[in-house]
Amino acid sequence: MDPETRGQEIIKVTPLQQMLASCTGAILTSLIVTPLDVVKIRLQAQNNPLPKGKCFVYSNGLMDHLCVCEEGGNKLWYKKPGNFQGTLDAFLKIIRNEGIKSLWSGLPPTLVMAVPATVIYFTCYDQLSALLRSKLGENETYIPIVAGIVARFGAVTVISPLELIRTKMQSKKFSYTELHRFVSKKVSEDGWISLWRGWAPTVLRDVPFSAMYWYNYEILKKWLCEKSGLYEPTFMINFTSGALSGSFAAVTTLPFDVVKTQKQTQLWTYESHKISMPLHMSTWVIMKNIVAKNGFSGLFSGLIPRLIKIAPACAIMISTYEFGKAFFQKQNVRRQQY
Repeated sequence: MDPETRGQEIIKVTPLQQMLASCTGAILTSLIVTPLDVVKIRLQAQNNPLPKGKCFVYSNGLMDHLCVCEEGGNKLWYKKPGNFQGTLDAFLKIIRNEGIKSLWSGLPPTLVMAVPATVIYFTCYDQLSALLRSKLGENETYIPIVAGIVARFGAVTVISPLELIRTKMQSKKFSYTELHRFVSKKVSEDGWISLWRGWAPTVLRDVPFSAMYWYNYEILKKWLCEKSGLYEPTFMINFTSGALSGSFAAVTTLPFDVVKTQKQTQLWTYESHKISMPLHMSTWVIMKNIVAKNGFSGLFSGLIPRLIKIAPACAIMISTYEFGKAFFQKQNVRRQQY
């Protein structure tokens, strides 16, 4: 796509239409990649198991989170991690022991959190990109990096308190009065910053991922268009660019993903036993402990399922998003003609 066309597309597609396009992509991606994410988290968490019945995950491919749910009836989404020897072994054992439905554990909260997070993230990225291009010029290669960093930083910051509140609501049935009491108590005891617990390792993983992902995506998309002799990327060009750029970013940021999983599982272990969380439980300390216990390879636990999850997830998400924007662009052009 040439710079002039790209600029027109951003002007013609409204923020609301961008939000609708990203919402569709988030739903579709969550449905497809959740089983892969279940396996990844199980592999990462088995060296630091949770209390029985205390773990589930949600993901939209570009972002994922661990939360908890009490055991009992249909509320038990995850049993404690088993002794898995690898990706395929984890798939087979989960299906055999818990049924195939367990591969979609936590899908409802996946959709509840992934949709608003993705809408904020993708809409902010496009709006920031358009603003920076109008100020700095279309050919500035660092624009995707800056826009990606700011968009992800904002999305993580906005969603973190909501994630904490939602997690508490899922741990047991709460009335809004009880929920308000919980939040007030949390703030009075630990301050407002307590609502952003787990924010740091999430930012360390997601912000570099975002910068690498968008930079490589824009470069690959432009290169594939030139090789194909096209001015605008096709669905397959968007799909391929998303898969390749997502895979590279996933491998590079995997150690922080492992640390985030470890930190969240430790957090719920301490809270479930009413034990004060140790002050030394920083990202770097956890990383050193992982290396000491499992070697350097421990920082890349769950690499294969993360890779085979991220590649299709990024590909589906970005191609669906771009397809949605193209659809709305055509609708806007038709309205202008009539």
